[in-house]
Amino acid sequence: MVNNLLDNLIQLDKNLLVFLNNLGSEQWDSIWLVITNQFYWTPLFIFIFYLIIKSYGWKHGAFMILSIILLVAFSDQFVNLIKDSVGRLRPNNDPEIMNKLRTLINPQSKSFISGHATTSTFFTVYVILLLKKSFGKPILWLLIYPLLFSYSRLYLGVHFPLDILVGVLTGFLLAFIYFSIYKKIDKKSFI
Repeated sequence: MVNNLLDNLIQLDKNLLVFLNNLGSEQWDSIWLVITNQFYWTPLFIFIFYLIIKSYGWKHGAFMILSIILLVAFSDQFVNLIKDSVGRLRPNNDPEIMNKLRTLINPQSKSFISGHATTSTFFTVYVILLLKKSFGKPILWLLIYPLLFSYSRLYLGVHFPLDILVGVLTGFLLAFIYFSIYKKIDKKSFI
């Protein structure tokens, strides 16, 4: 019963990916290749770091930026641990559907969970929690970043929808855990 339910869920996941992936077209491919590459998001990261320094000052802001960089690295390694433990093939390597997909890149690592979805969601939600007092609701516009960044993985055929969904949920969870730890440390801190 449970295996049958899991098999049905995995098949639905594959079918949904094939559908979403095939909505793409050649005229948009180059844009999604840019969106999926975190290097091209550097101006956004610089802007966010500027907002952190503006909100918290140089000393506290620099400490926060360093901690964000370390937490992103930790989150990335956490994702790799999950990927290696689960061992799910990426869609572009899955013999059942690989010929039905439009793939523009061909990563060979494992699929579940999406590092793009997890890390971008964690980073963005954590930054929003840090900056919401200073900037209010407009800071929520930052959520566009993980939405586009995560969707790019479906467009390119290198992650399944469940990889993205669980990655986003994991990113939210990590952001709230890290933020609660930050608040406890910040109350006791010299900064």
